[in-house]
This record gives sequence, C-alpha cells and structure tokens, in this order.
Amino acid sequence: MPKGVTRRRPRTRAALLKAALETFAEHGFHATTIEQICERAGYTRGAYYSNFASKEELFLALFDEHSDRTVHRLAESIDALTAEEYTLTRLAELAARVEPDERDWYLVTTEFTLHAIRDPQAAWVLARHDARLRTEIARGLTLVLRRAGRELTVDADRFARLLIALREGGLAQSYVEPAELPPGSLERQFLAPLLEASTREIPGAGTSTGTGTGTGTGIDDAAEGEGQSKRSGSDAVI
Repeated sequence: MPKGVTRRRPRTRAALLKAALETFAEHGFHATTIEQICERAGYTRGAYYSNFASKEELFLALFDEHSDRTVHRLAESIDALTAEEYTLTRLAELAARVEPDERDWYLVTTEFTLHAIRDPQAAWVLARHDARLRTEIARGLTLVLRRAGRELTVDADRFARLLIALREGGLAQSYVEPAELPPGSLERQFLAPLLEASTREIPGAGTSTGTGTGTGTGIDDAAEGEGQSKRSGSDAVI
C-alpha cells in the first residue's frame, strides 16, 4: 500500500466512525445504509470496505472506541483528585458524570444489544467485547479502591456488571424523563452507599495520592493491556 494511503487511513477510519455514530443515532442501526455513512463521511464504498467488512464490525469498532474514551476520561478525573478528595462519595460523583454526547451512543448501543439478543452469533461477539470492558472496569476499580484504603468484598467482575446495569438502566429512564431524573442521578444518590456496603477497609492501609499522570489509577493501564487484543481474531466480524 502506498505510504500516502497508509497515512490517510487513520483519518478515513475516524471520519467513518464519526459518520456512523451520527447516522446510526439518527436513523437506527438497521435502517442506516453503508451508502448513507459514506455520504456523510465524504468517502466512497471502497474506502469503507478497506476499513470495515460490515456494519456489525463498524459498530464493534465504535464500541471499543467509546469504551476507551470513557475509561480514559474517568482515569484523568480520578488522577486529578487531591488526597482529601479521595472518598467514596467523590469517586461516585466522578463515575456519575454523563457527557452530553452520551445520548447518541446510548441509542446506538441499545439497538445493537436488542439485535444481539435475537442473534446468537451477534450475542457471542458482543459478550466478548462486554467482557473486555468489564475487565478494565473491575481492574481499575480494584486499584482505585486500594488507593482509598478499601477492597471489594464481592467478585469484581460481578460488581462491574452491577455498575453497568445501574448506568444503563438509569440512562434509559433519564432519557425518557430527563426533567424527573437527570442523567447520572441514580449513581450520585446510590453509588457511594453501594460502594460502602460492598467494600471494607484494608487493615493498616493508607491512602496514596498519585496525581496527574494519567496512569496513577491504573485504569488506563488496564485499558491499554486489554486493547492489544481488542481487534484480533474472528471476533471483529459477525
């Protein structure tokens, strides 16, 4: 492949991902055509198929990108905390943040999840990507709690499932009744008590105060380690 094409490929891929998210959110995953995505991105079908084999593969790329961005944002926020701010309440507040652009992603991922419930192959592939995200959440949470001098008393993967269920279930209600239940409300109210009930103090542990490195929480390190295998093997295409 010519070097110029190689240099342009990341830009092409990013443009297609952005266009896909916008088009999926506007028209729905199933109703959106590849032609619509290409038209919005300003590229040809050839450019599309040089990056993605199907709409399913494109969605999974969006899933991985969204997961990485969410984990990175949370890691940066936690690393900016001072020692005095390192409390379960403050950690819950950070985890409860919902970005303005989250609604589009919620629409897209909810529709694909329904598709996966009906399609066993899609469910198998989505479950593998879900598992990688849970691994990042569980590992990062374990390290963050350790910095706060606490440890989980329940299985970390199961607790990650509970956090995801709280997030997704809360957003479903918030986007239907935004005035009654603004996004993030349930996490802000219940996540700190949930963490309190599901953790215990580590005997003799003190709170460390690493700040500002982007890796002090360990969350990004977990994401980076998992990211090495995200798009390998047959799970990239349904």
